Amino acid sequence: MNKTKLSEKERLEYRKKAKLLFRQRAEYYASVMGVTFNRIAIREQRTRWGSCSSKKNLNFNWKLLLAPPEVLDYVVVHELCHLKQMNHSRVFWAEVAAILPDYKERKKWLREHGADLMSV
Repeated sequence: MNKTKLSEKERLEYRKKAKLLFRQRAEYYASVMGVTFNRIAIREQRTRWGSCSSKKNLNFNWKLLLAPPEVLDYVVVHELCHLKQMNHSRVFWAEVAAILPDYKERKKWLREHGADLMSV
């Protein structure tokens, strides 16, 4: 991955794309999982890929657009599973696995390459 910093204009373009793509992916997986959410916010956190509030609001880091699509989907499903389980218990991970049986590989990719994405 190219480690050069993006211009402000490029960052804004990515954020616009992220808003559309995350909404699309979250709506798709929410319908599969039988959950609902309120709003989606696109952010540029330094240490988080996503979060889910108790008010059912989802936040995603736009830099996930630079990851493979299956990794982006993993983060979306992870946050949607928090609508069922607001923890990282065995039950939570079983929810993730029910939707994405290969989630461990996706999670591993993010762990191995996430620092590069964050530095963009």
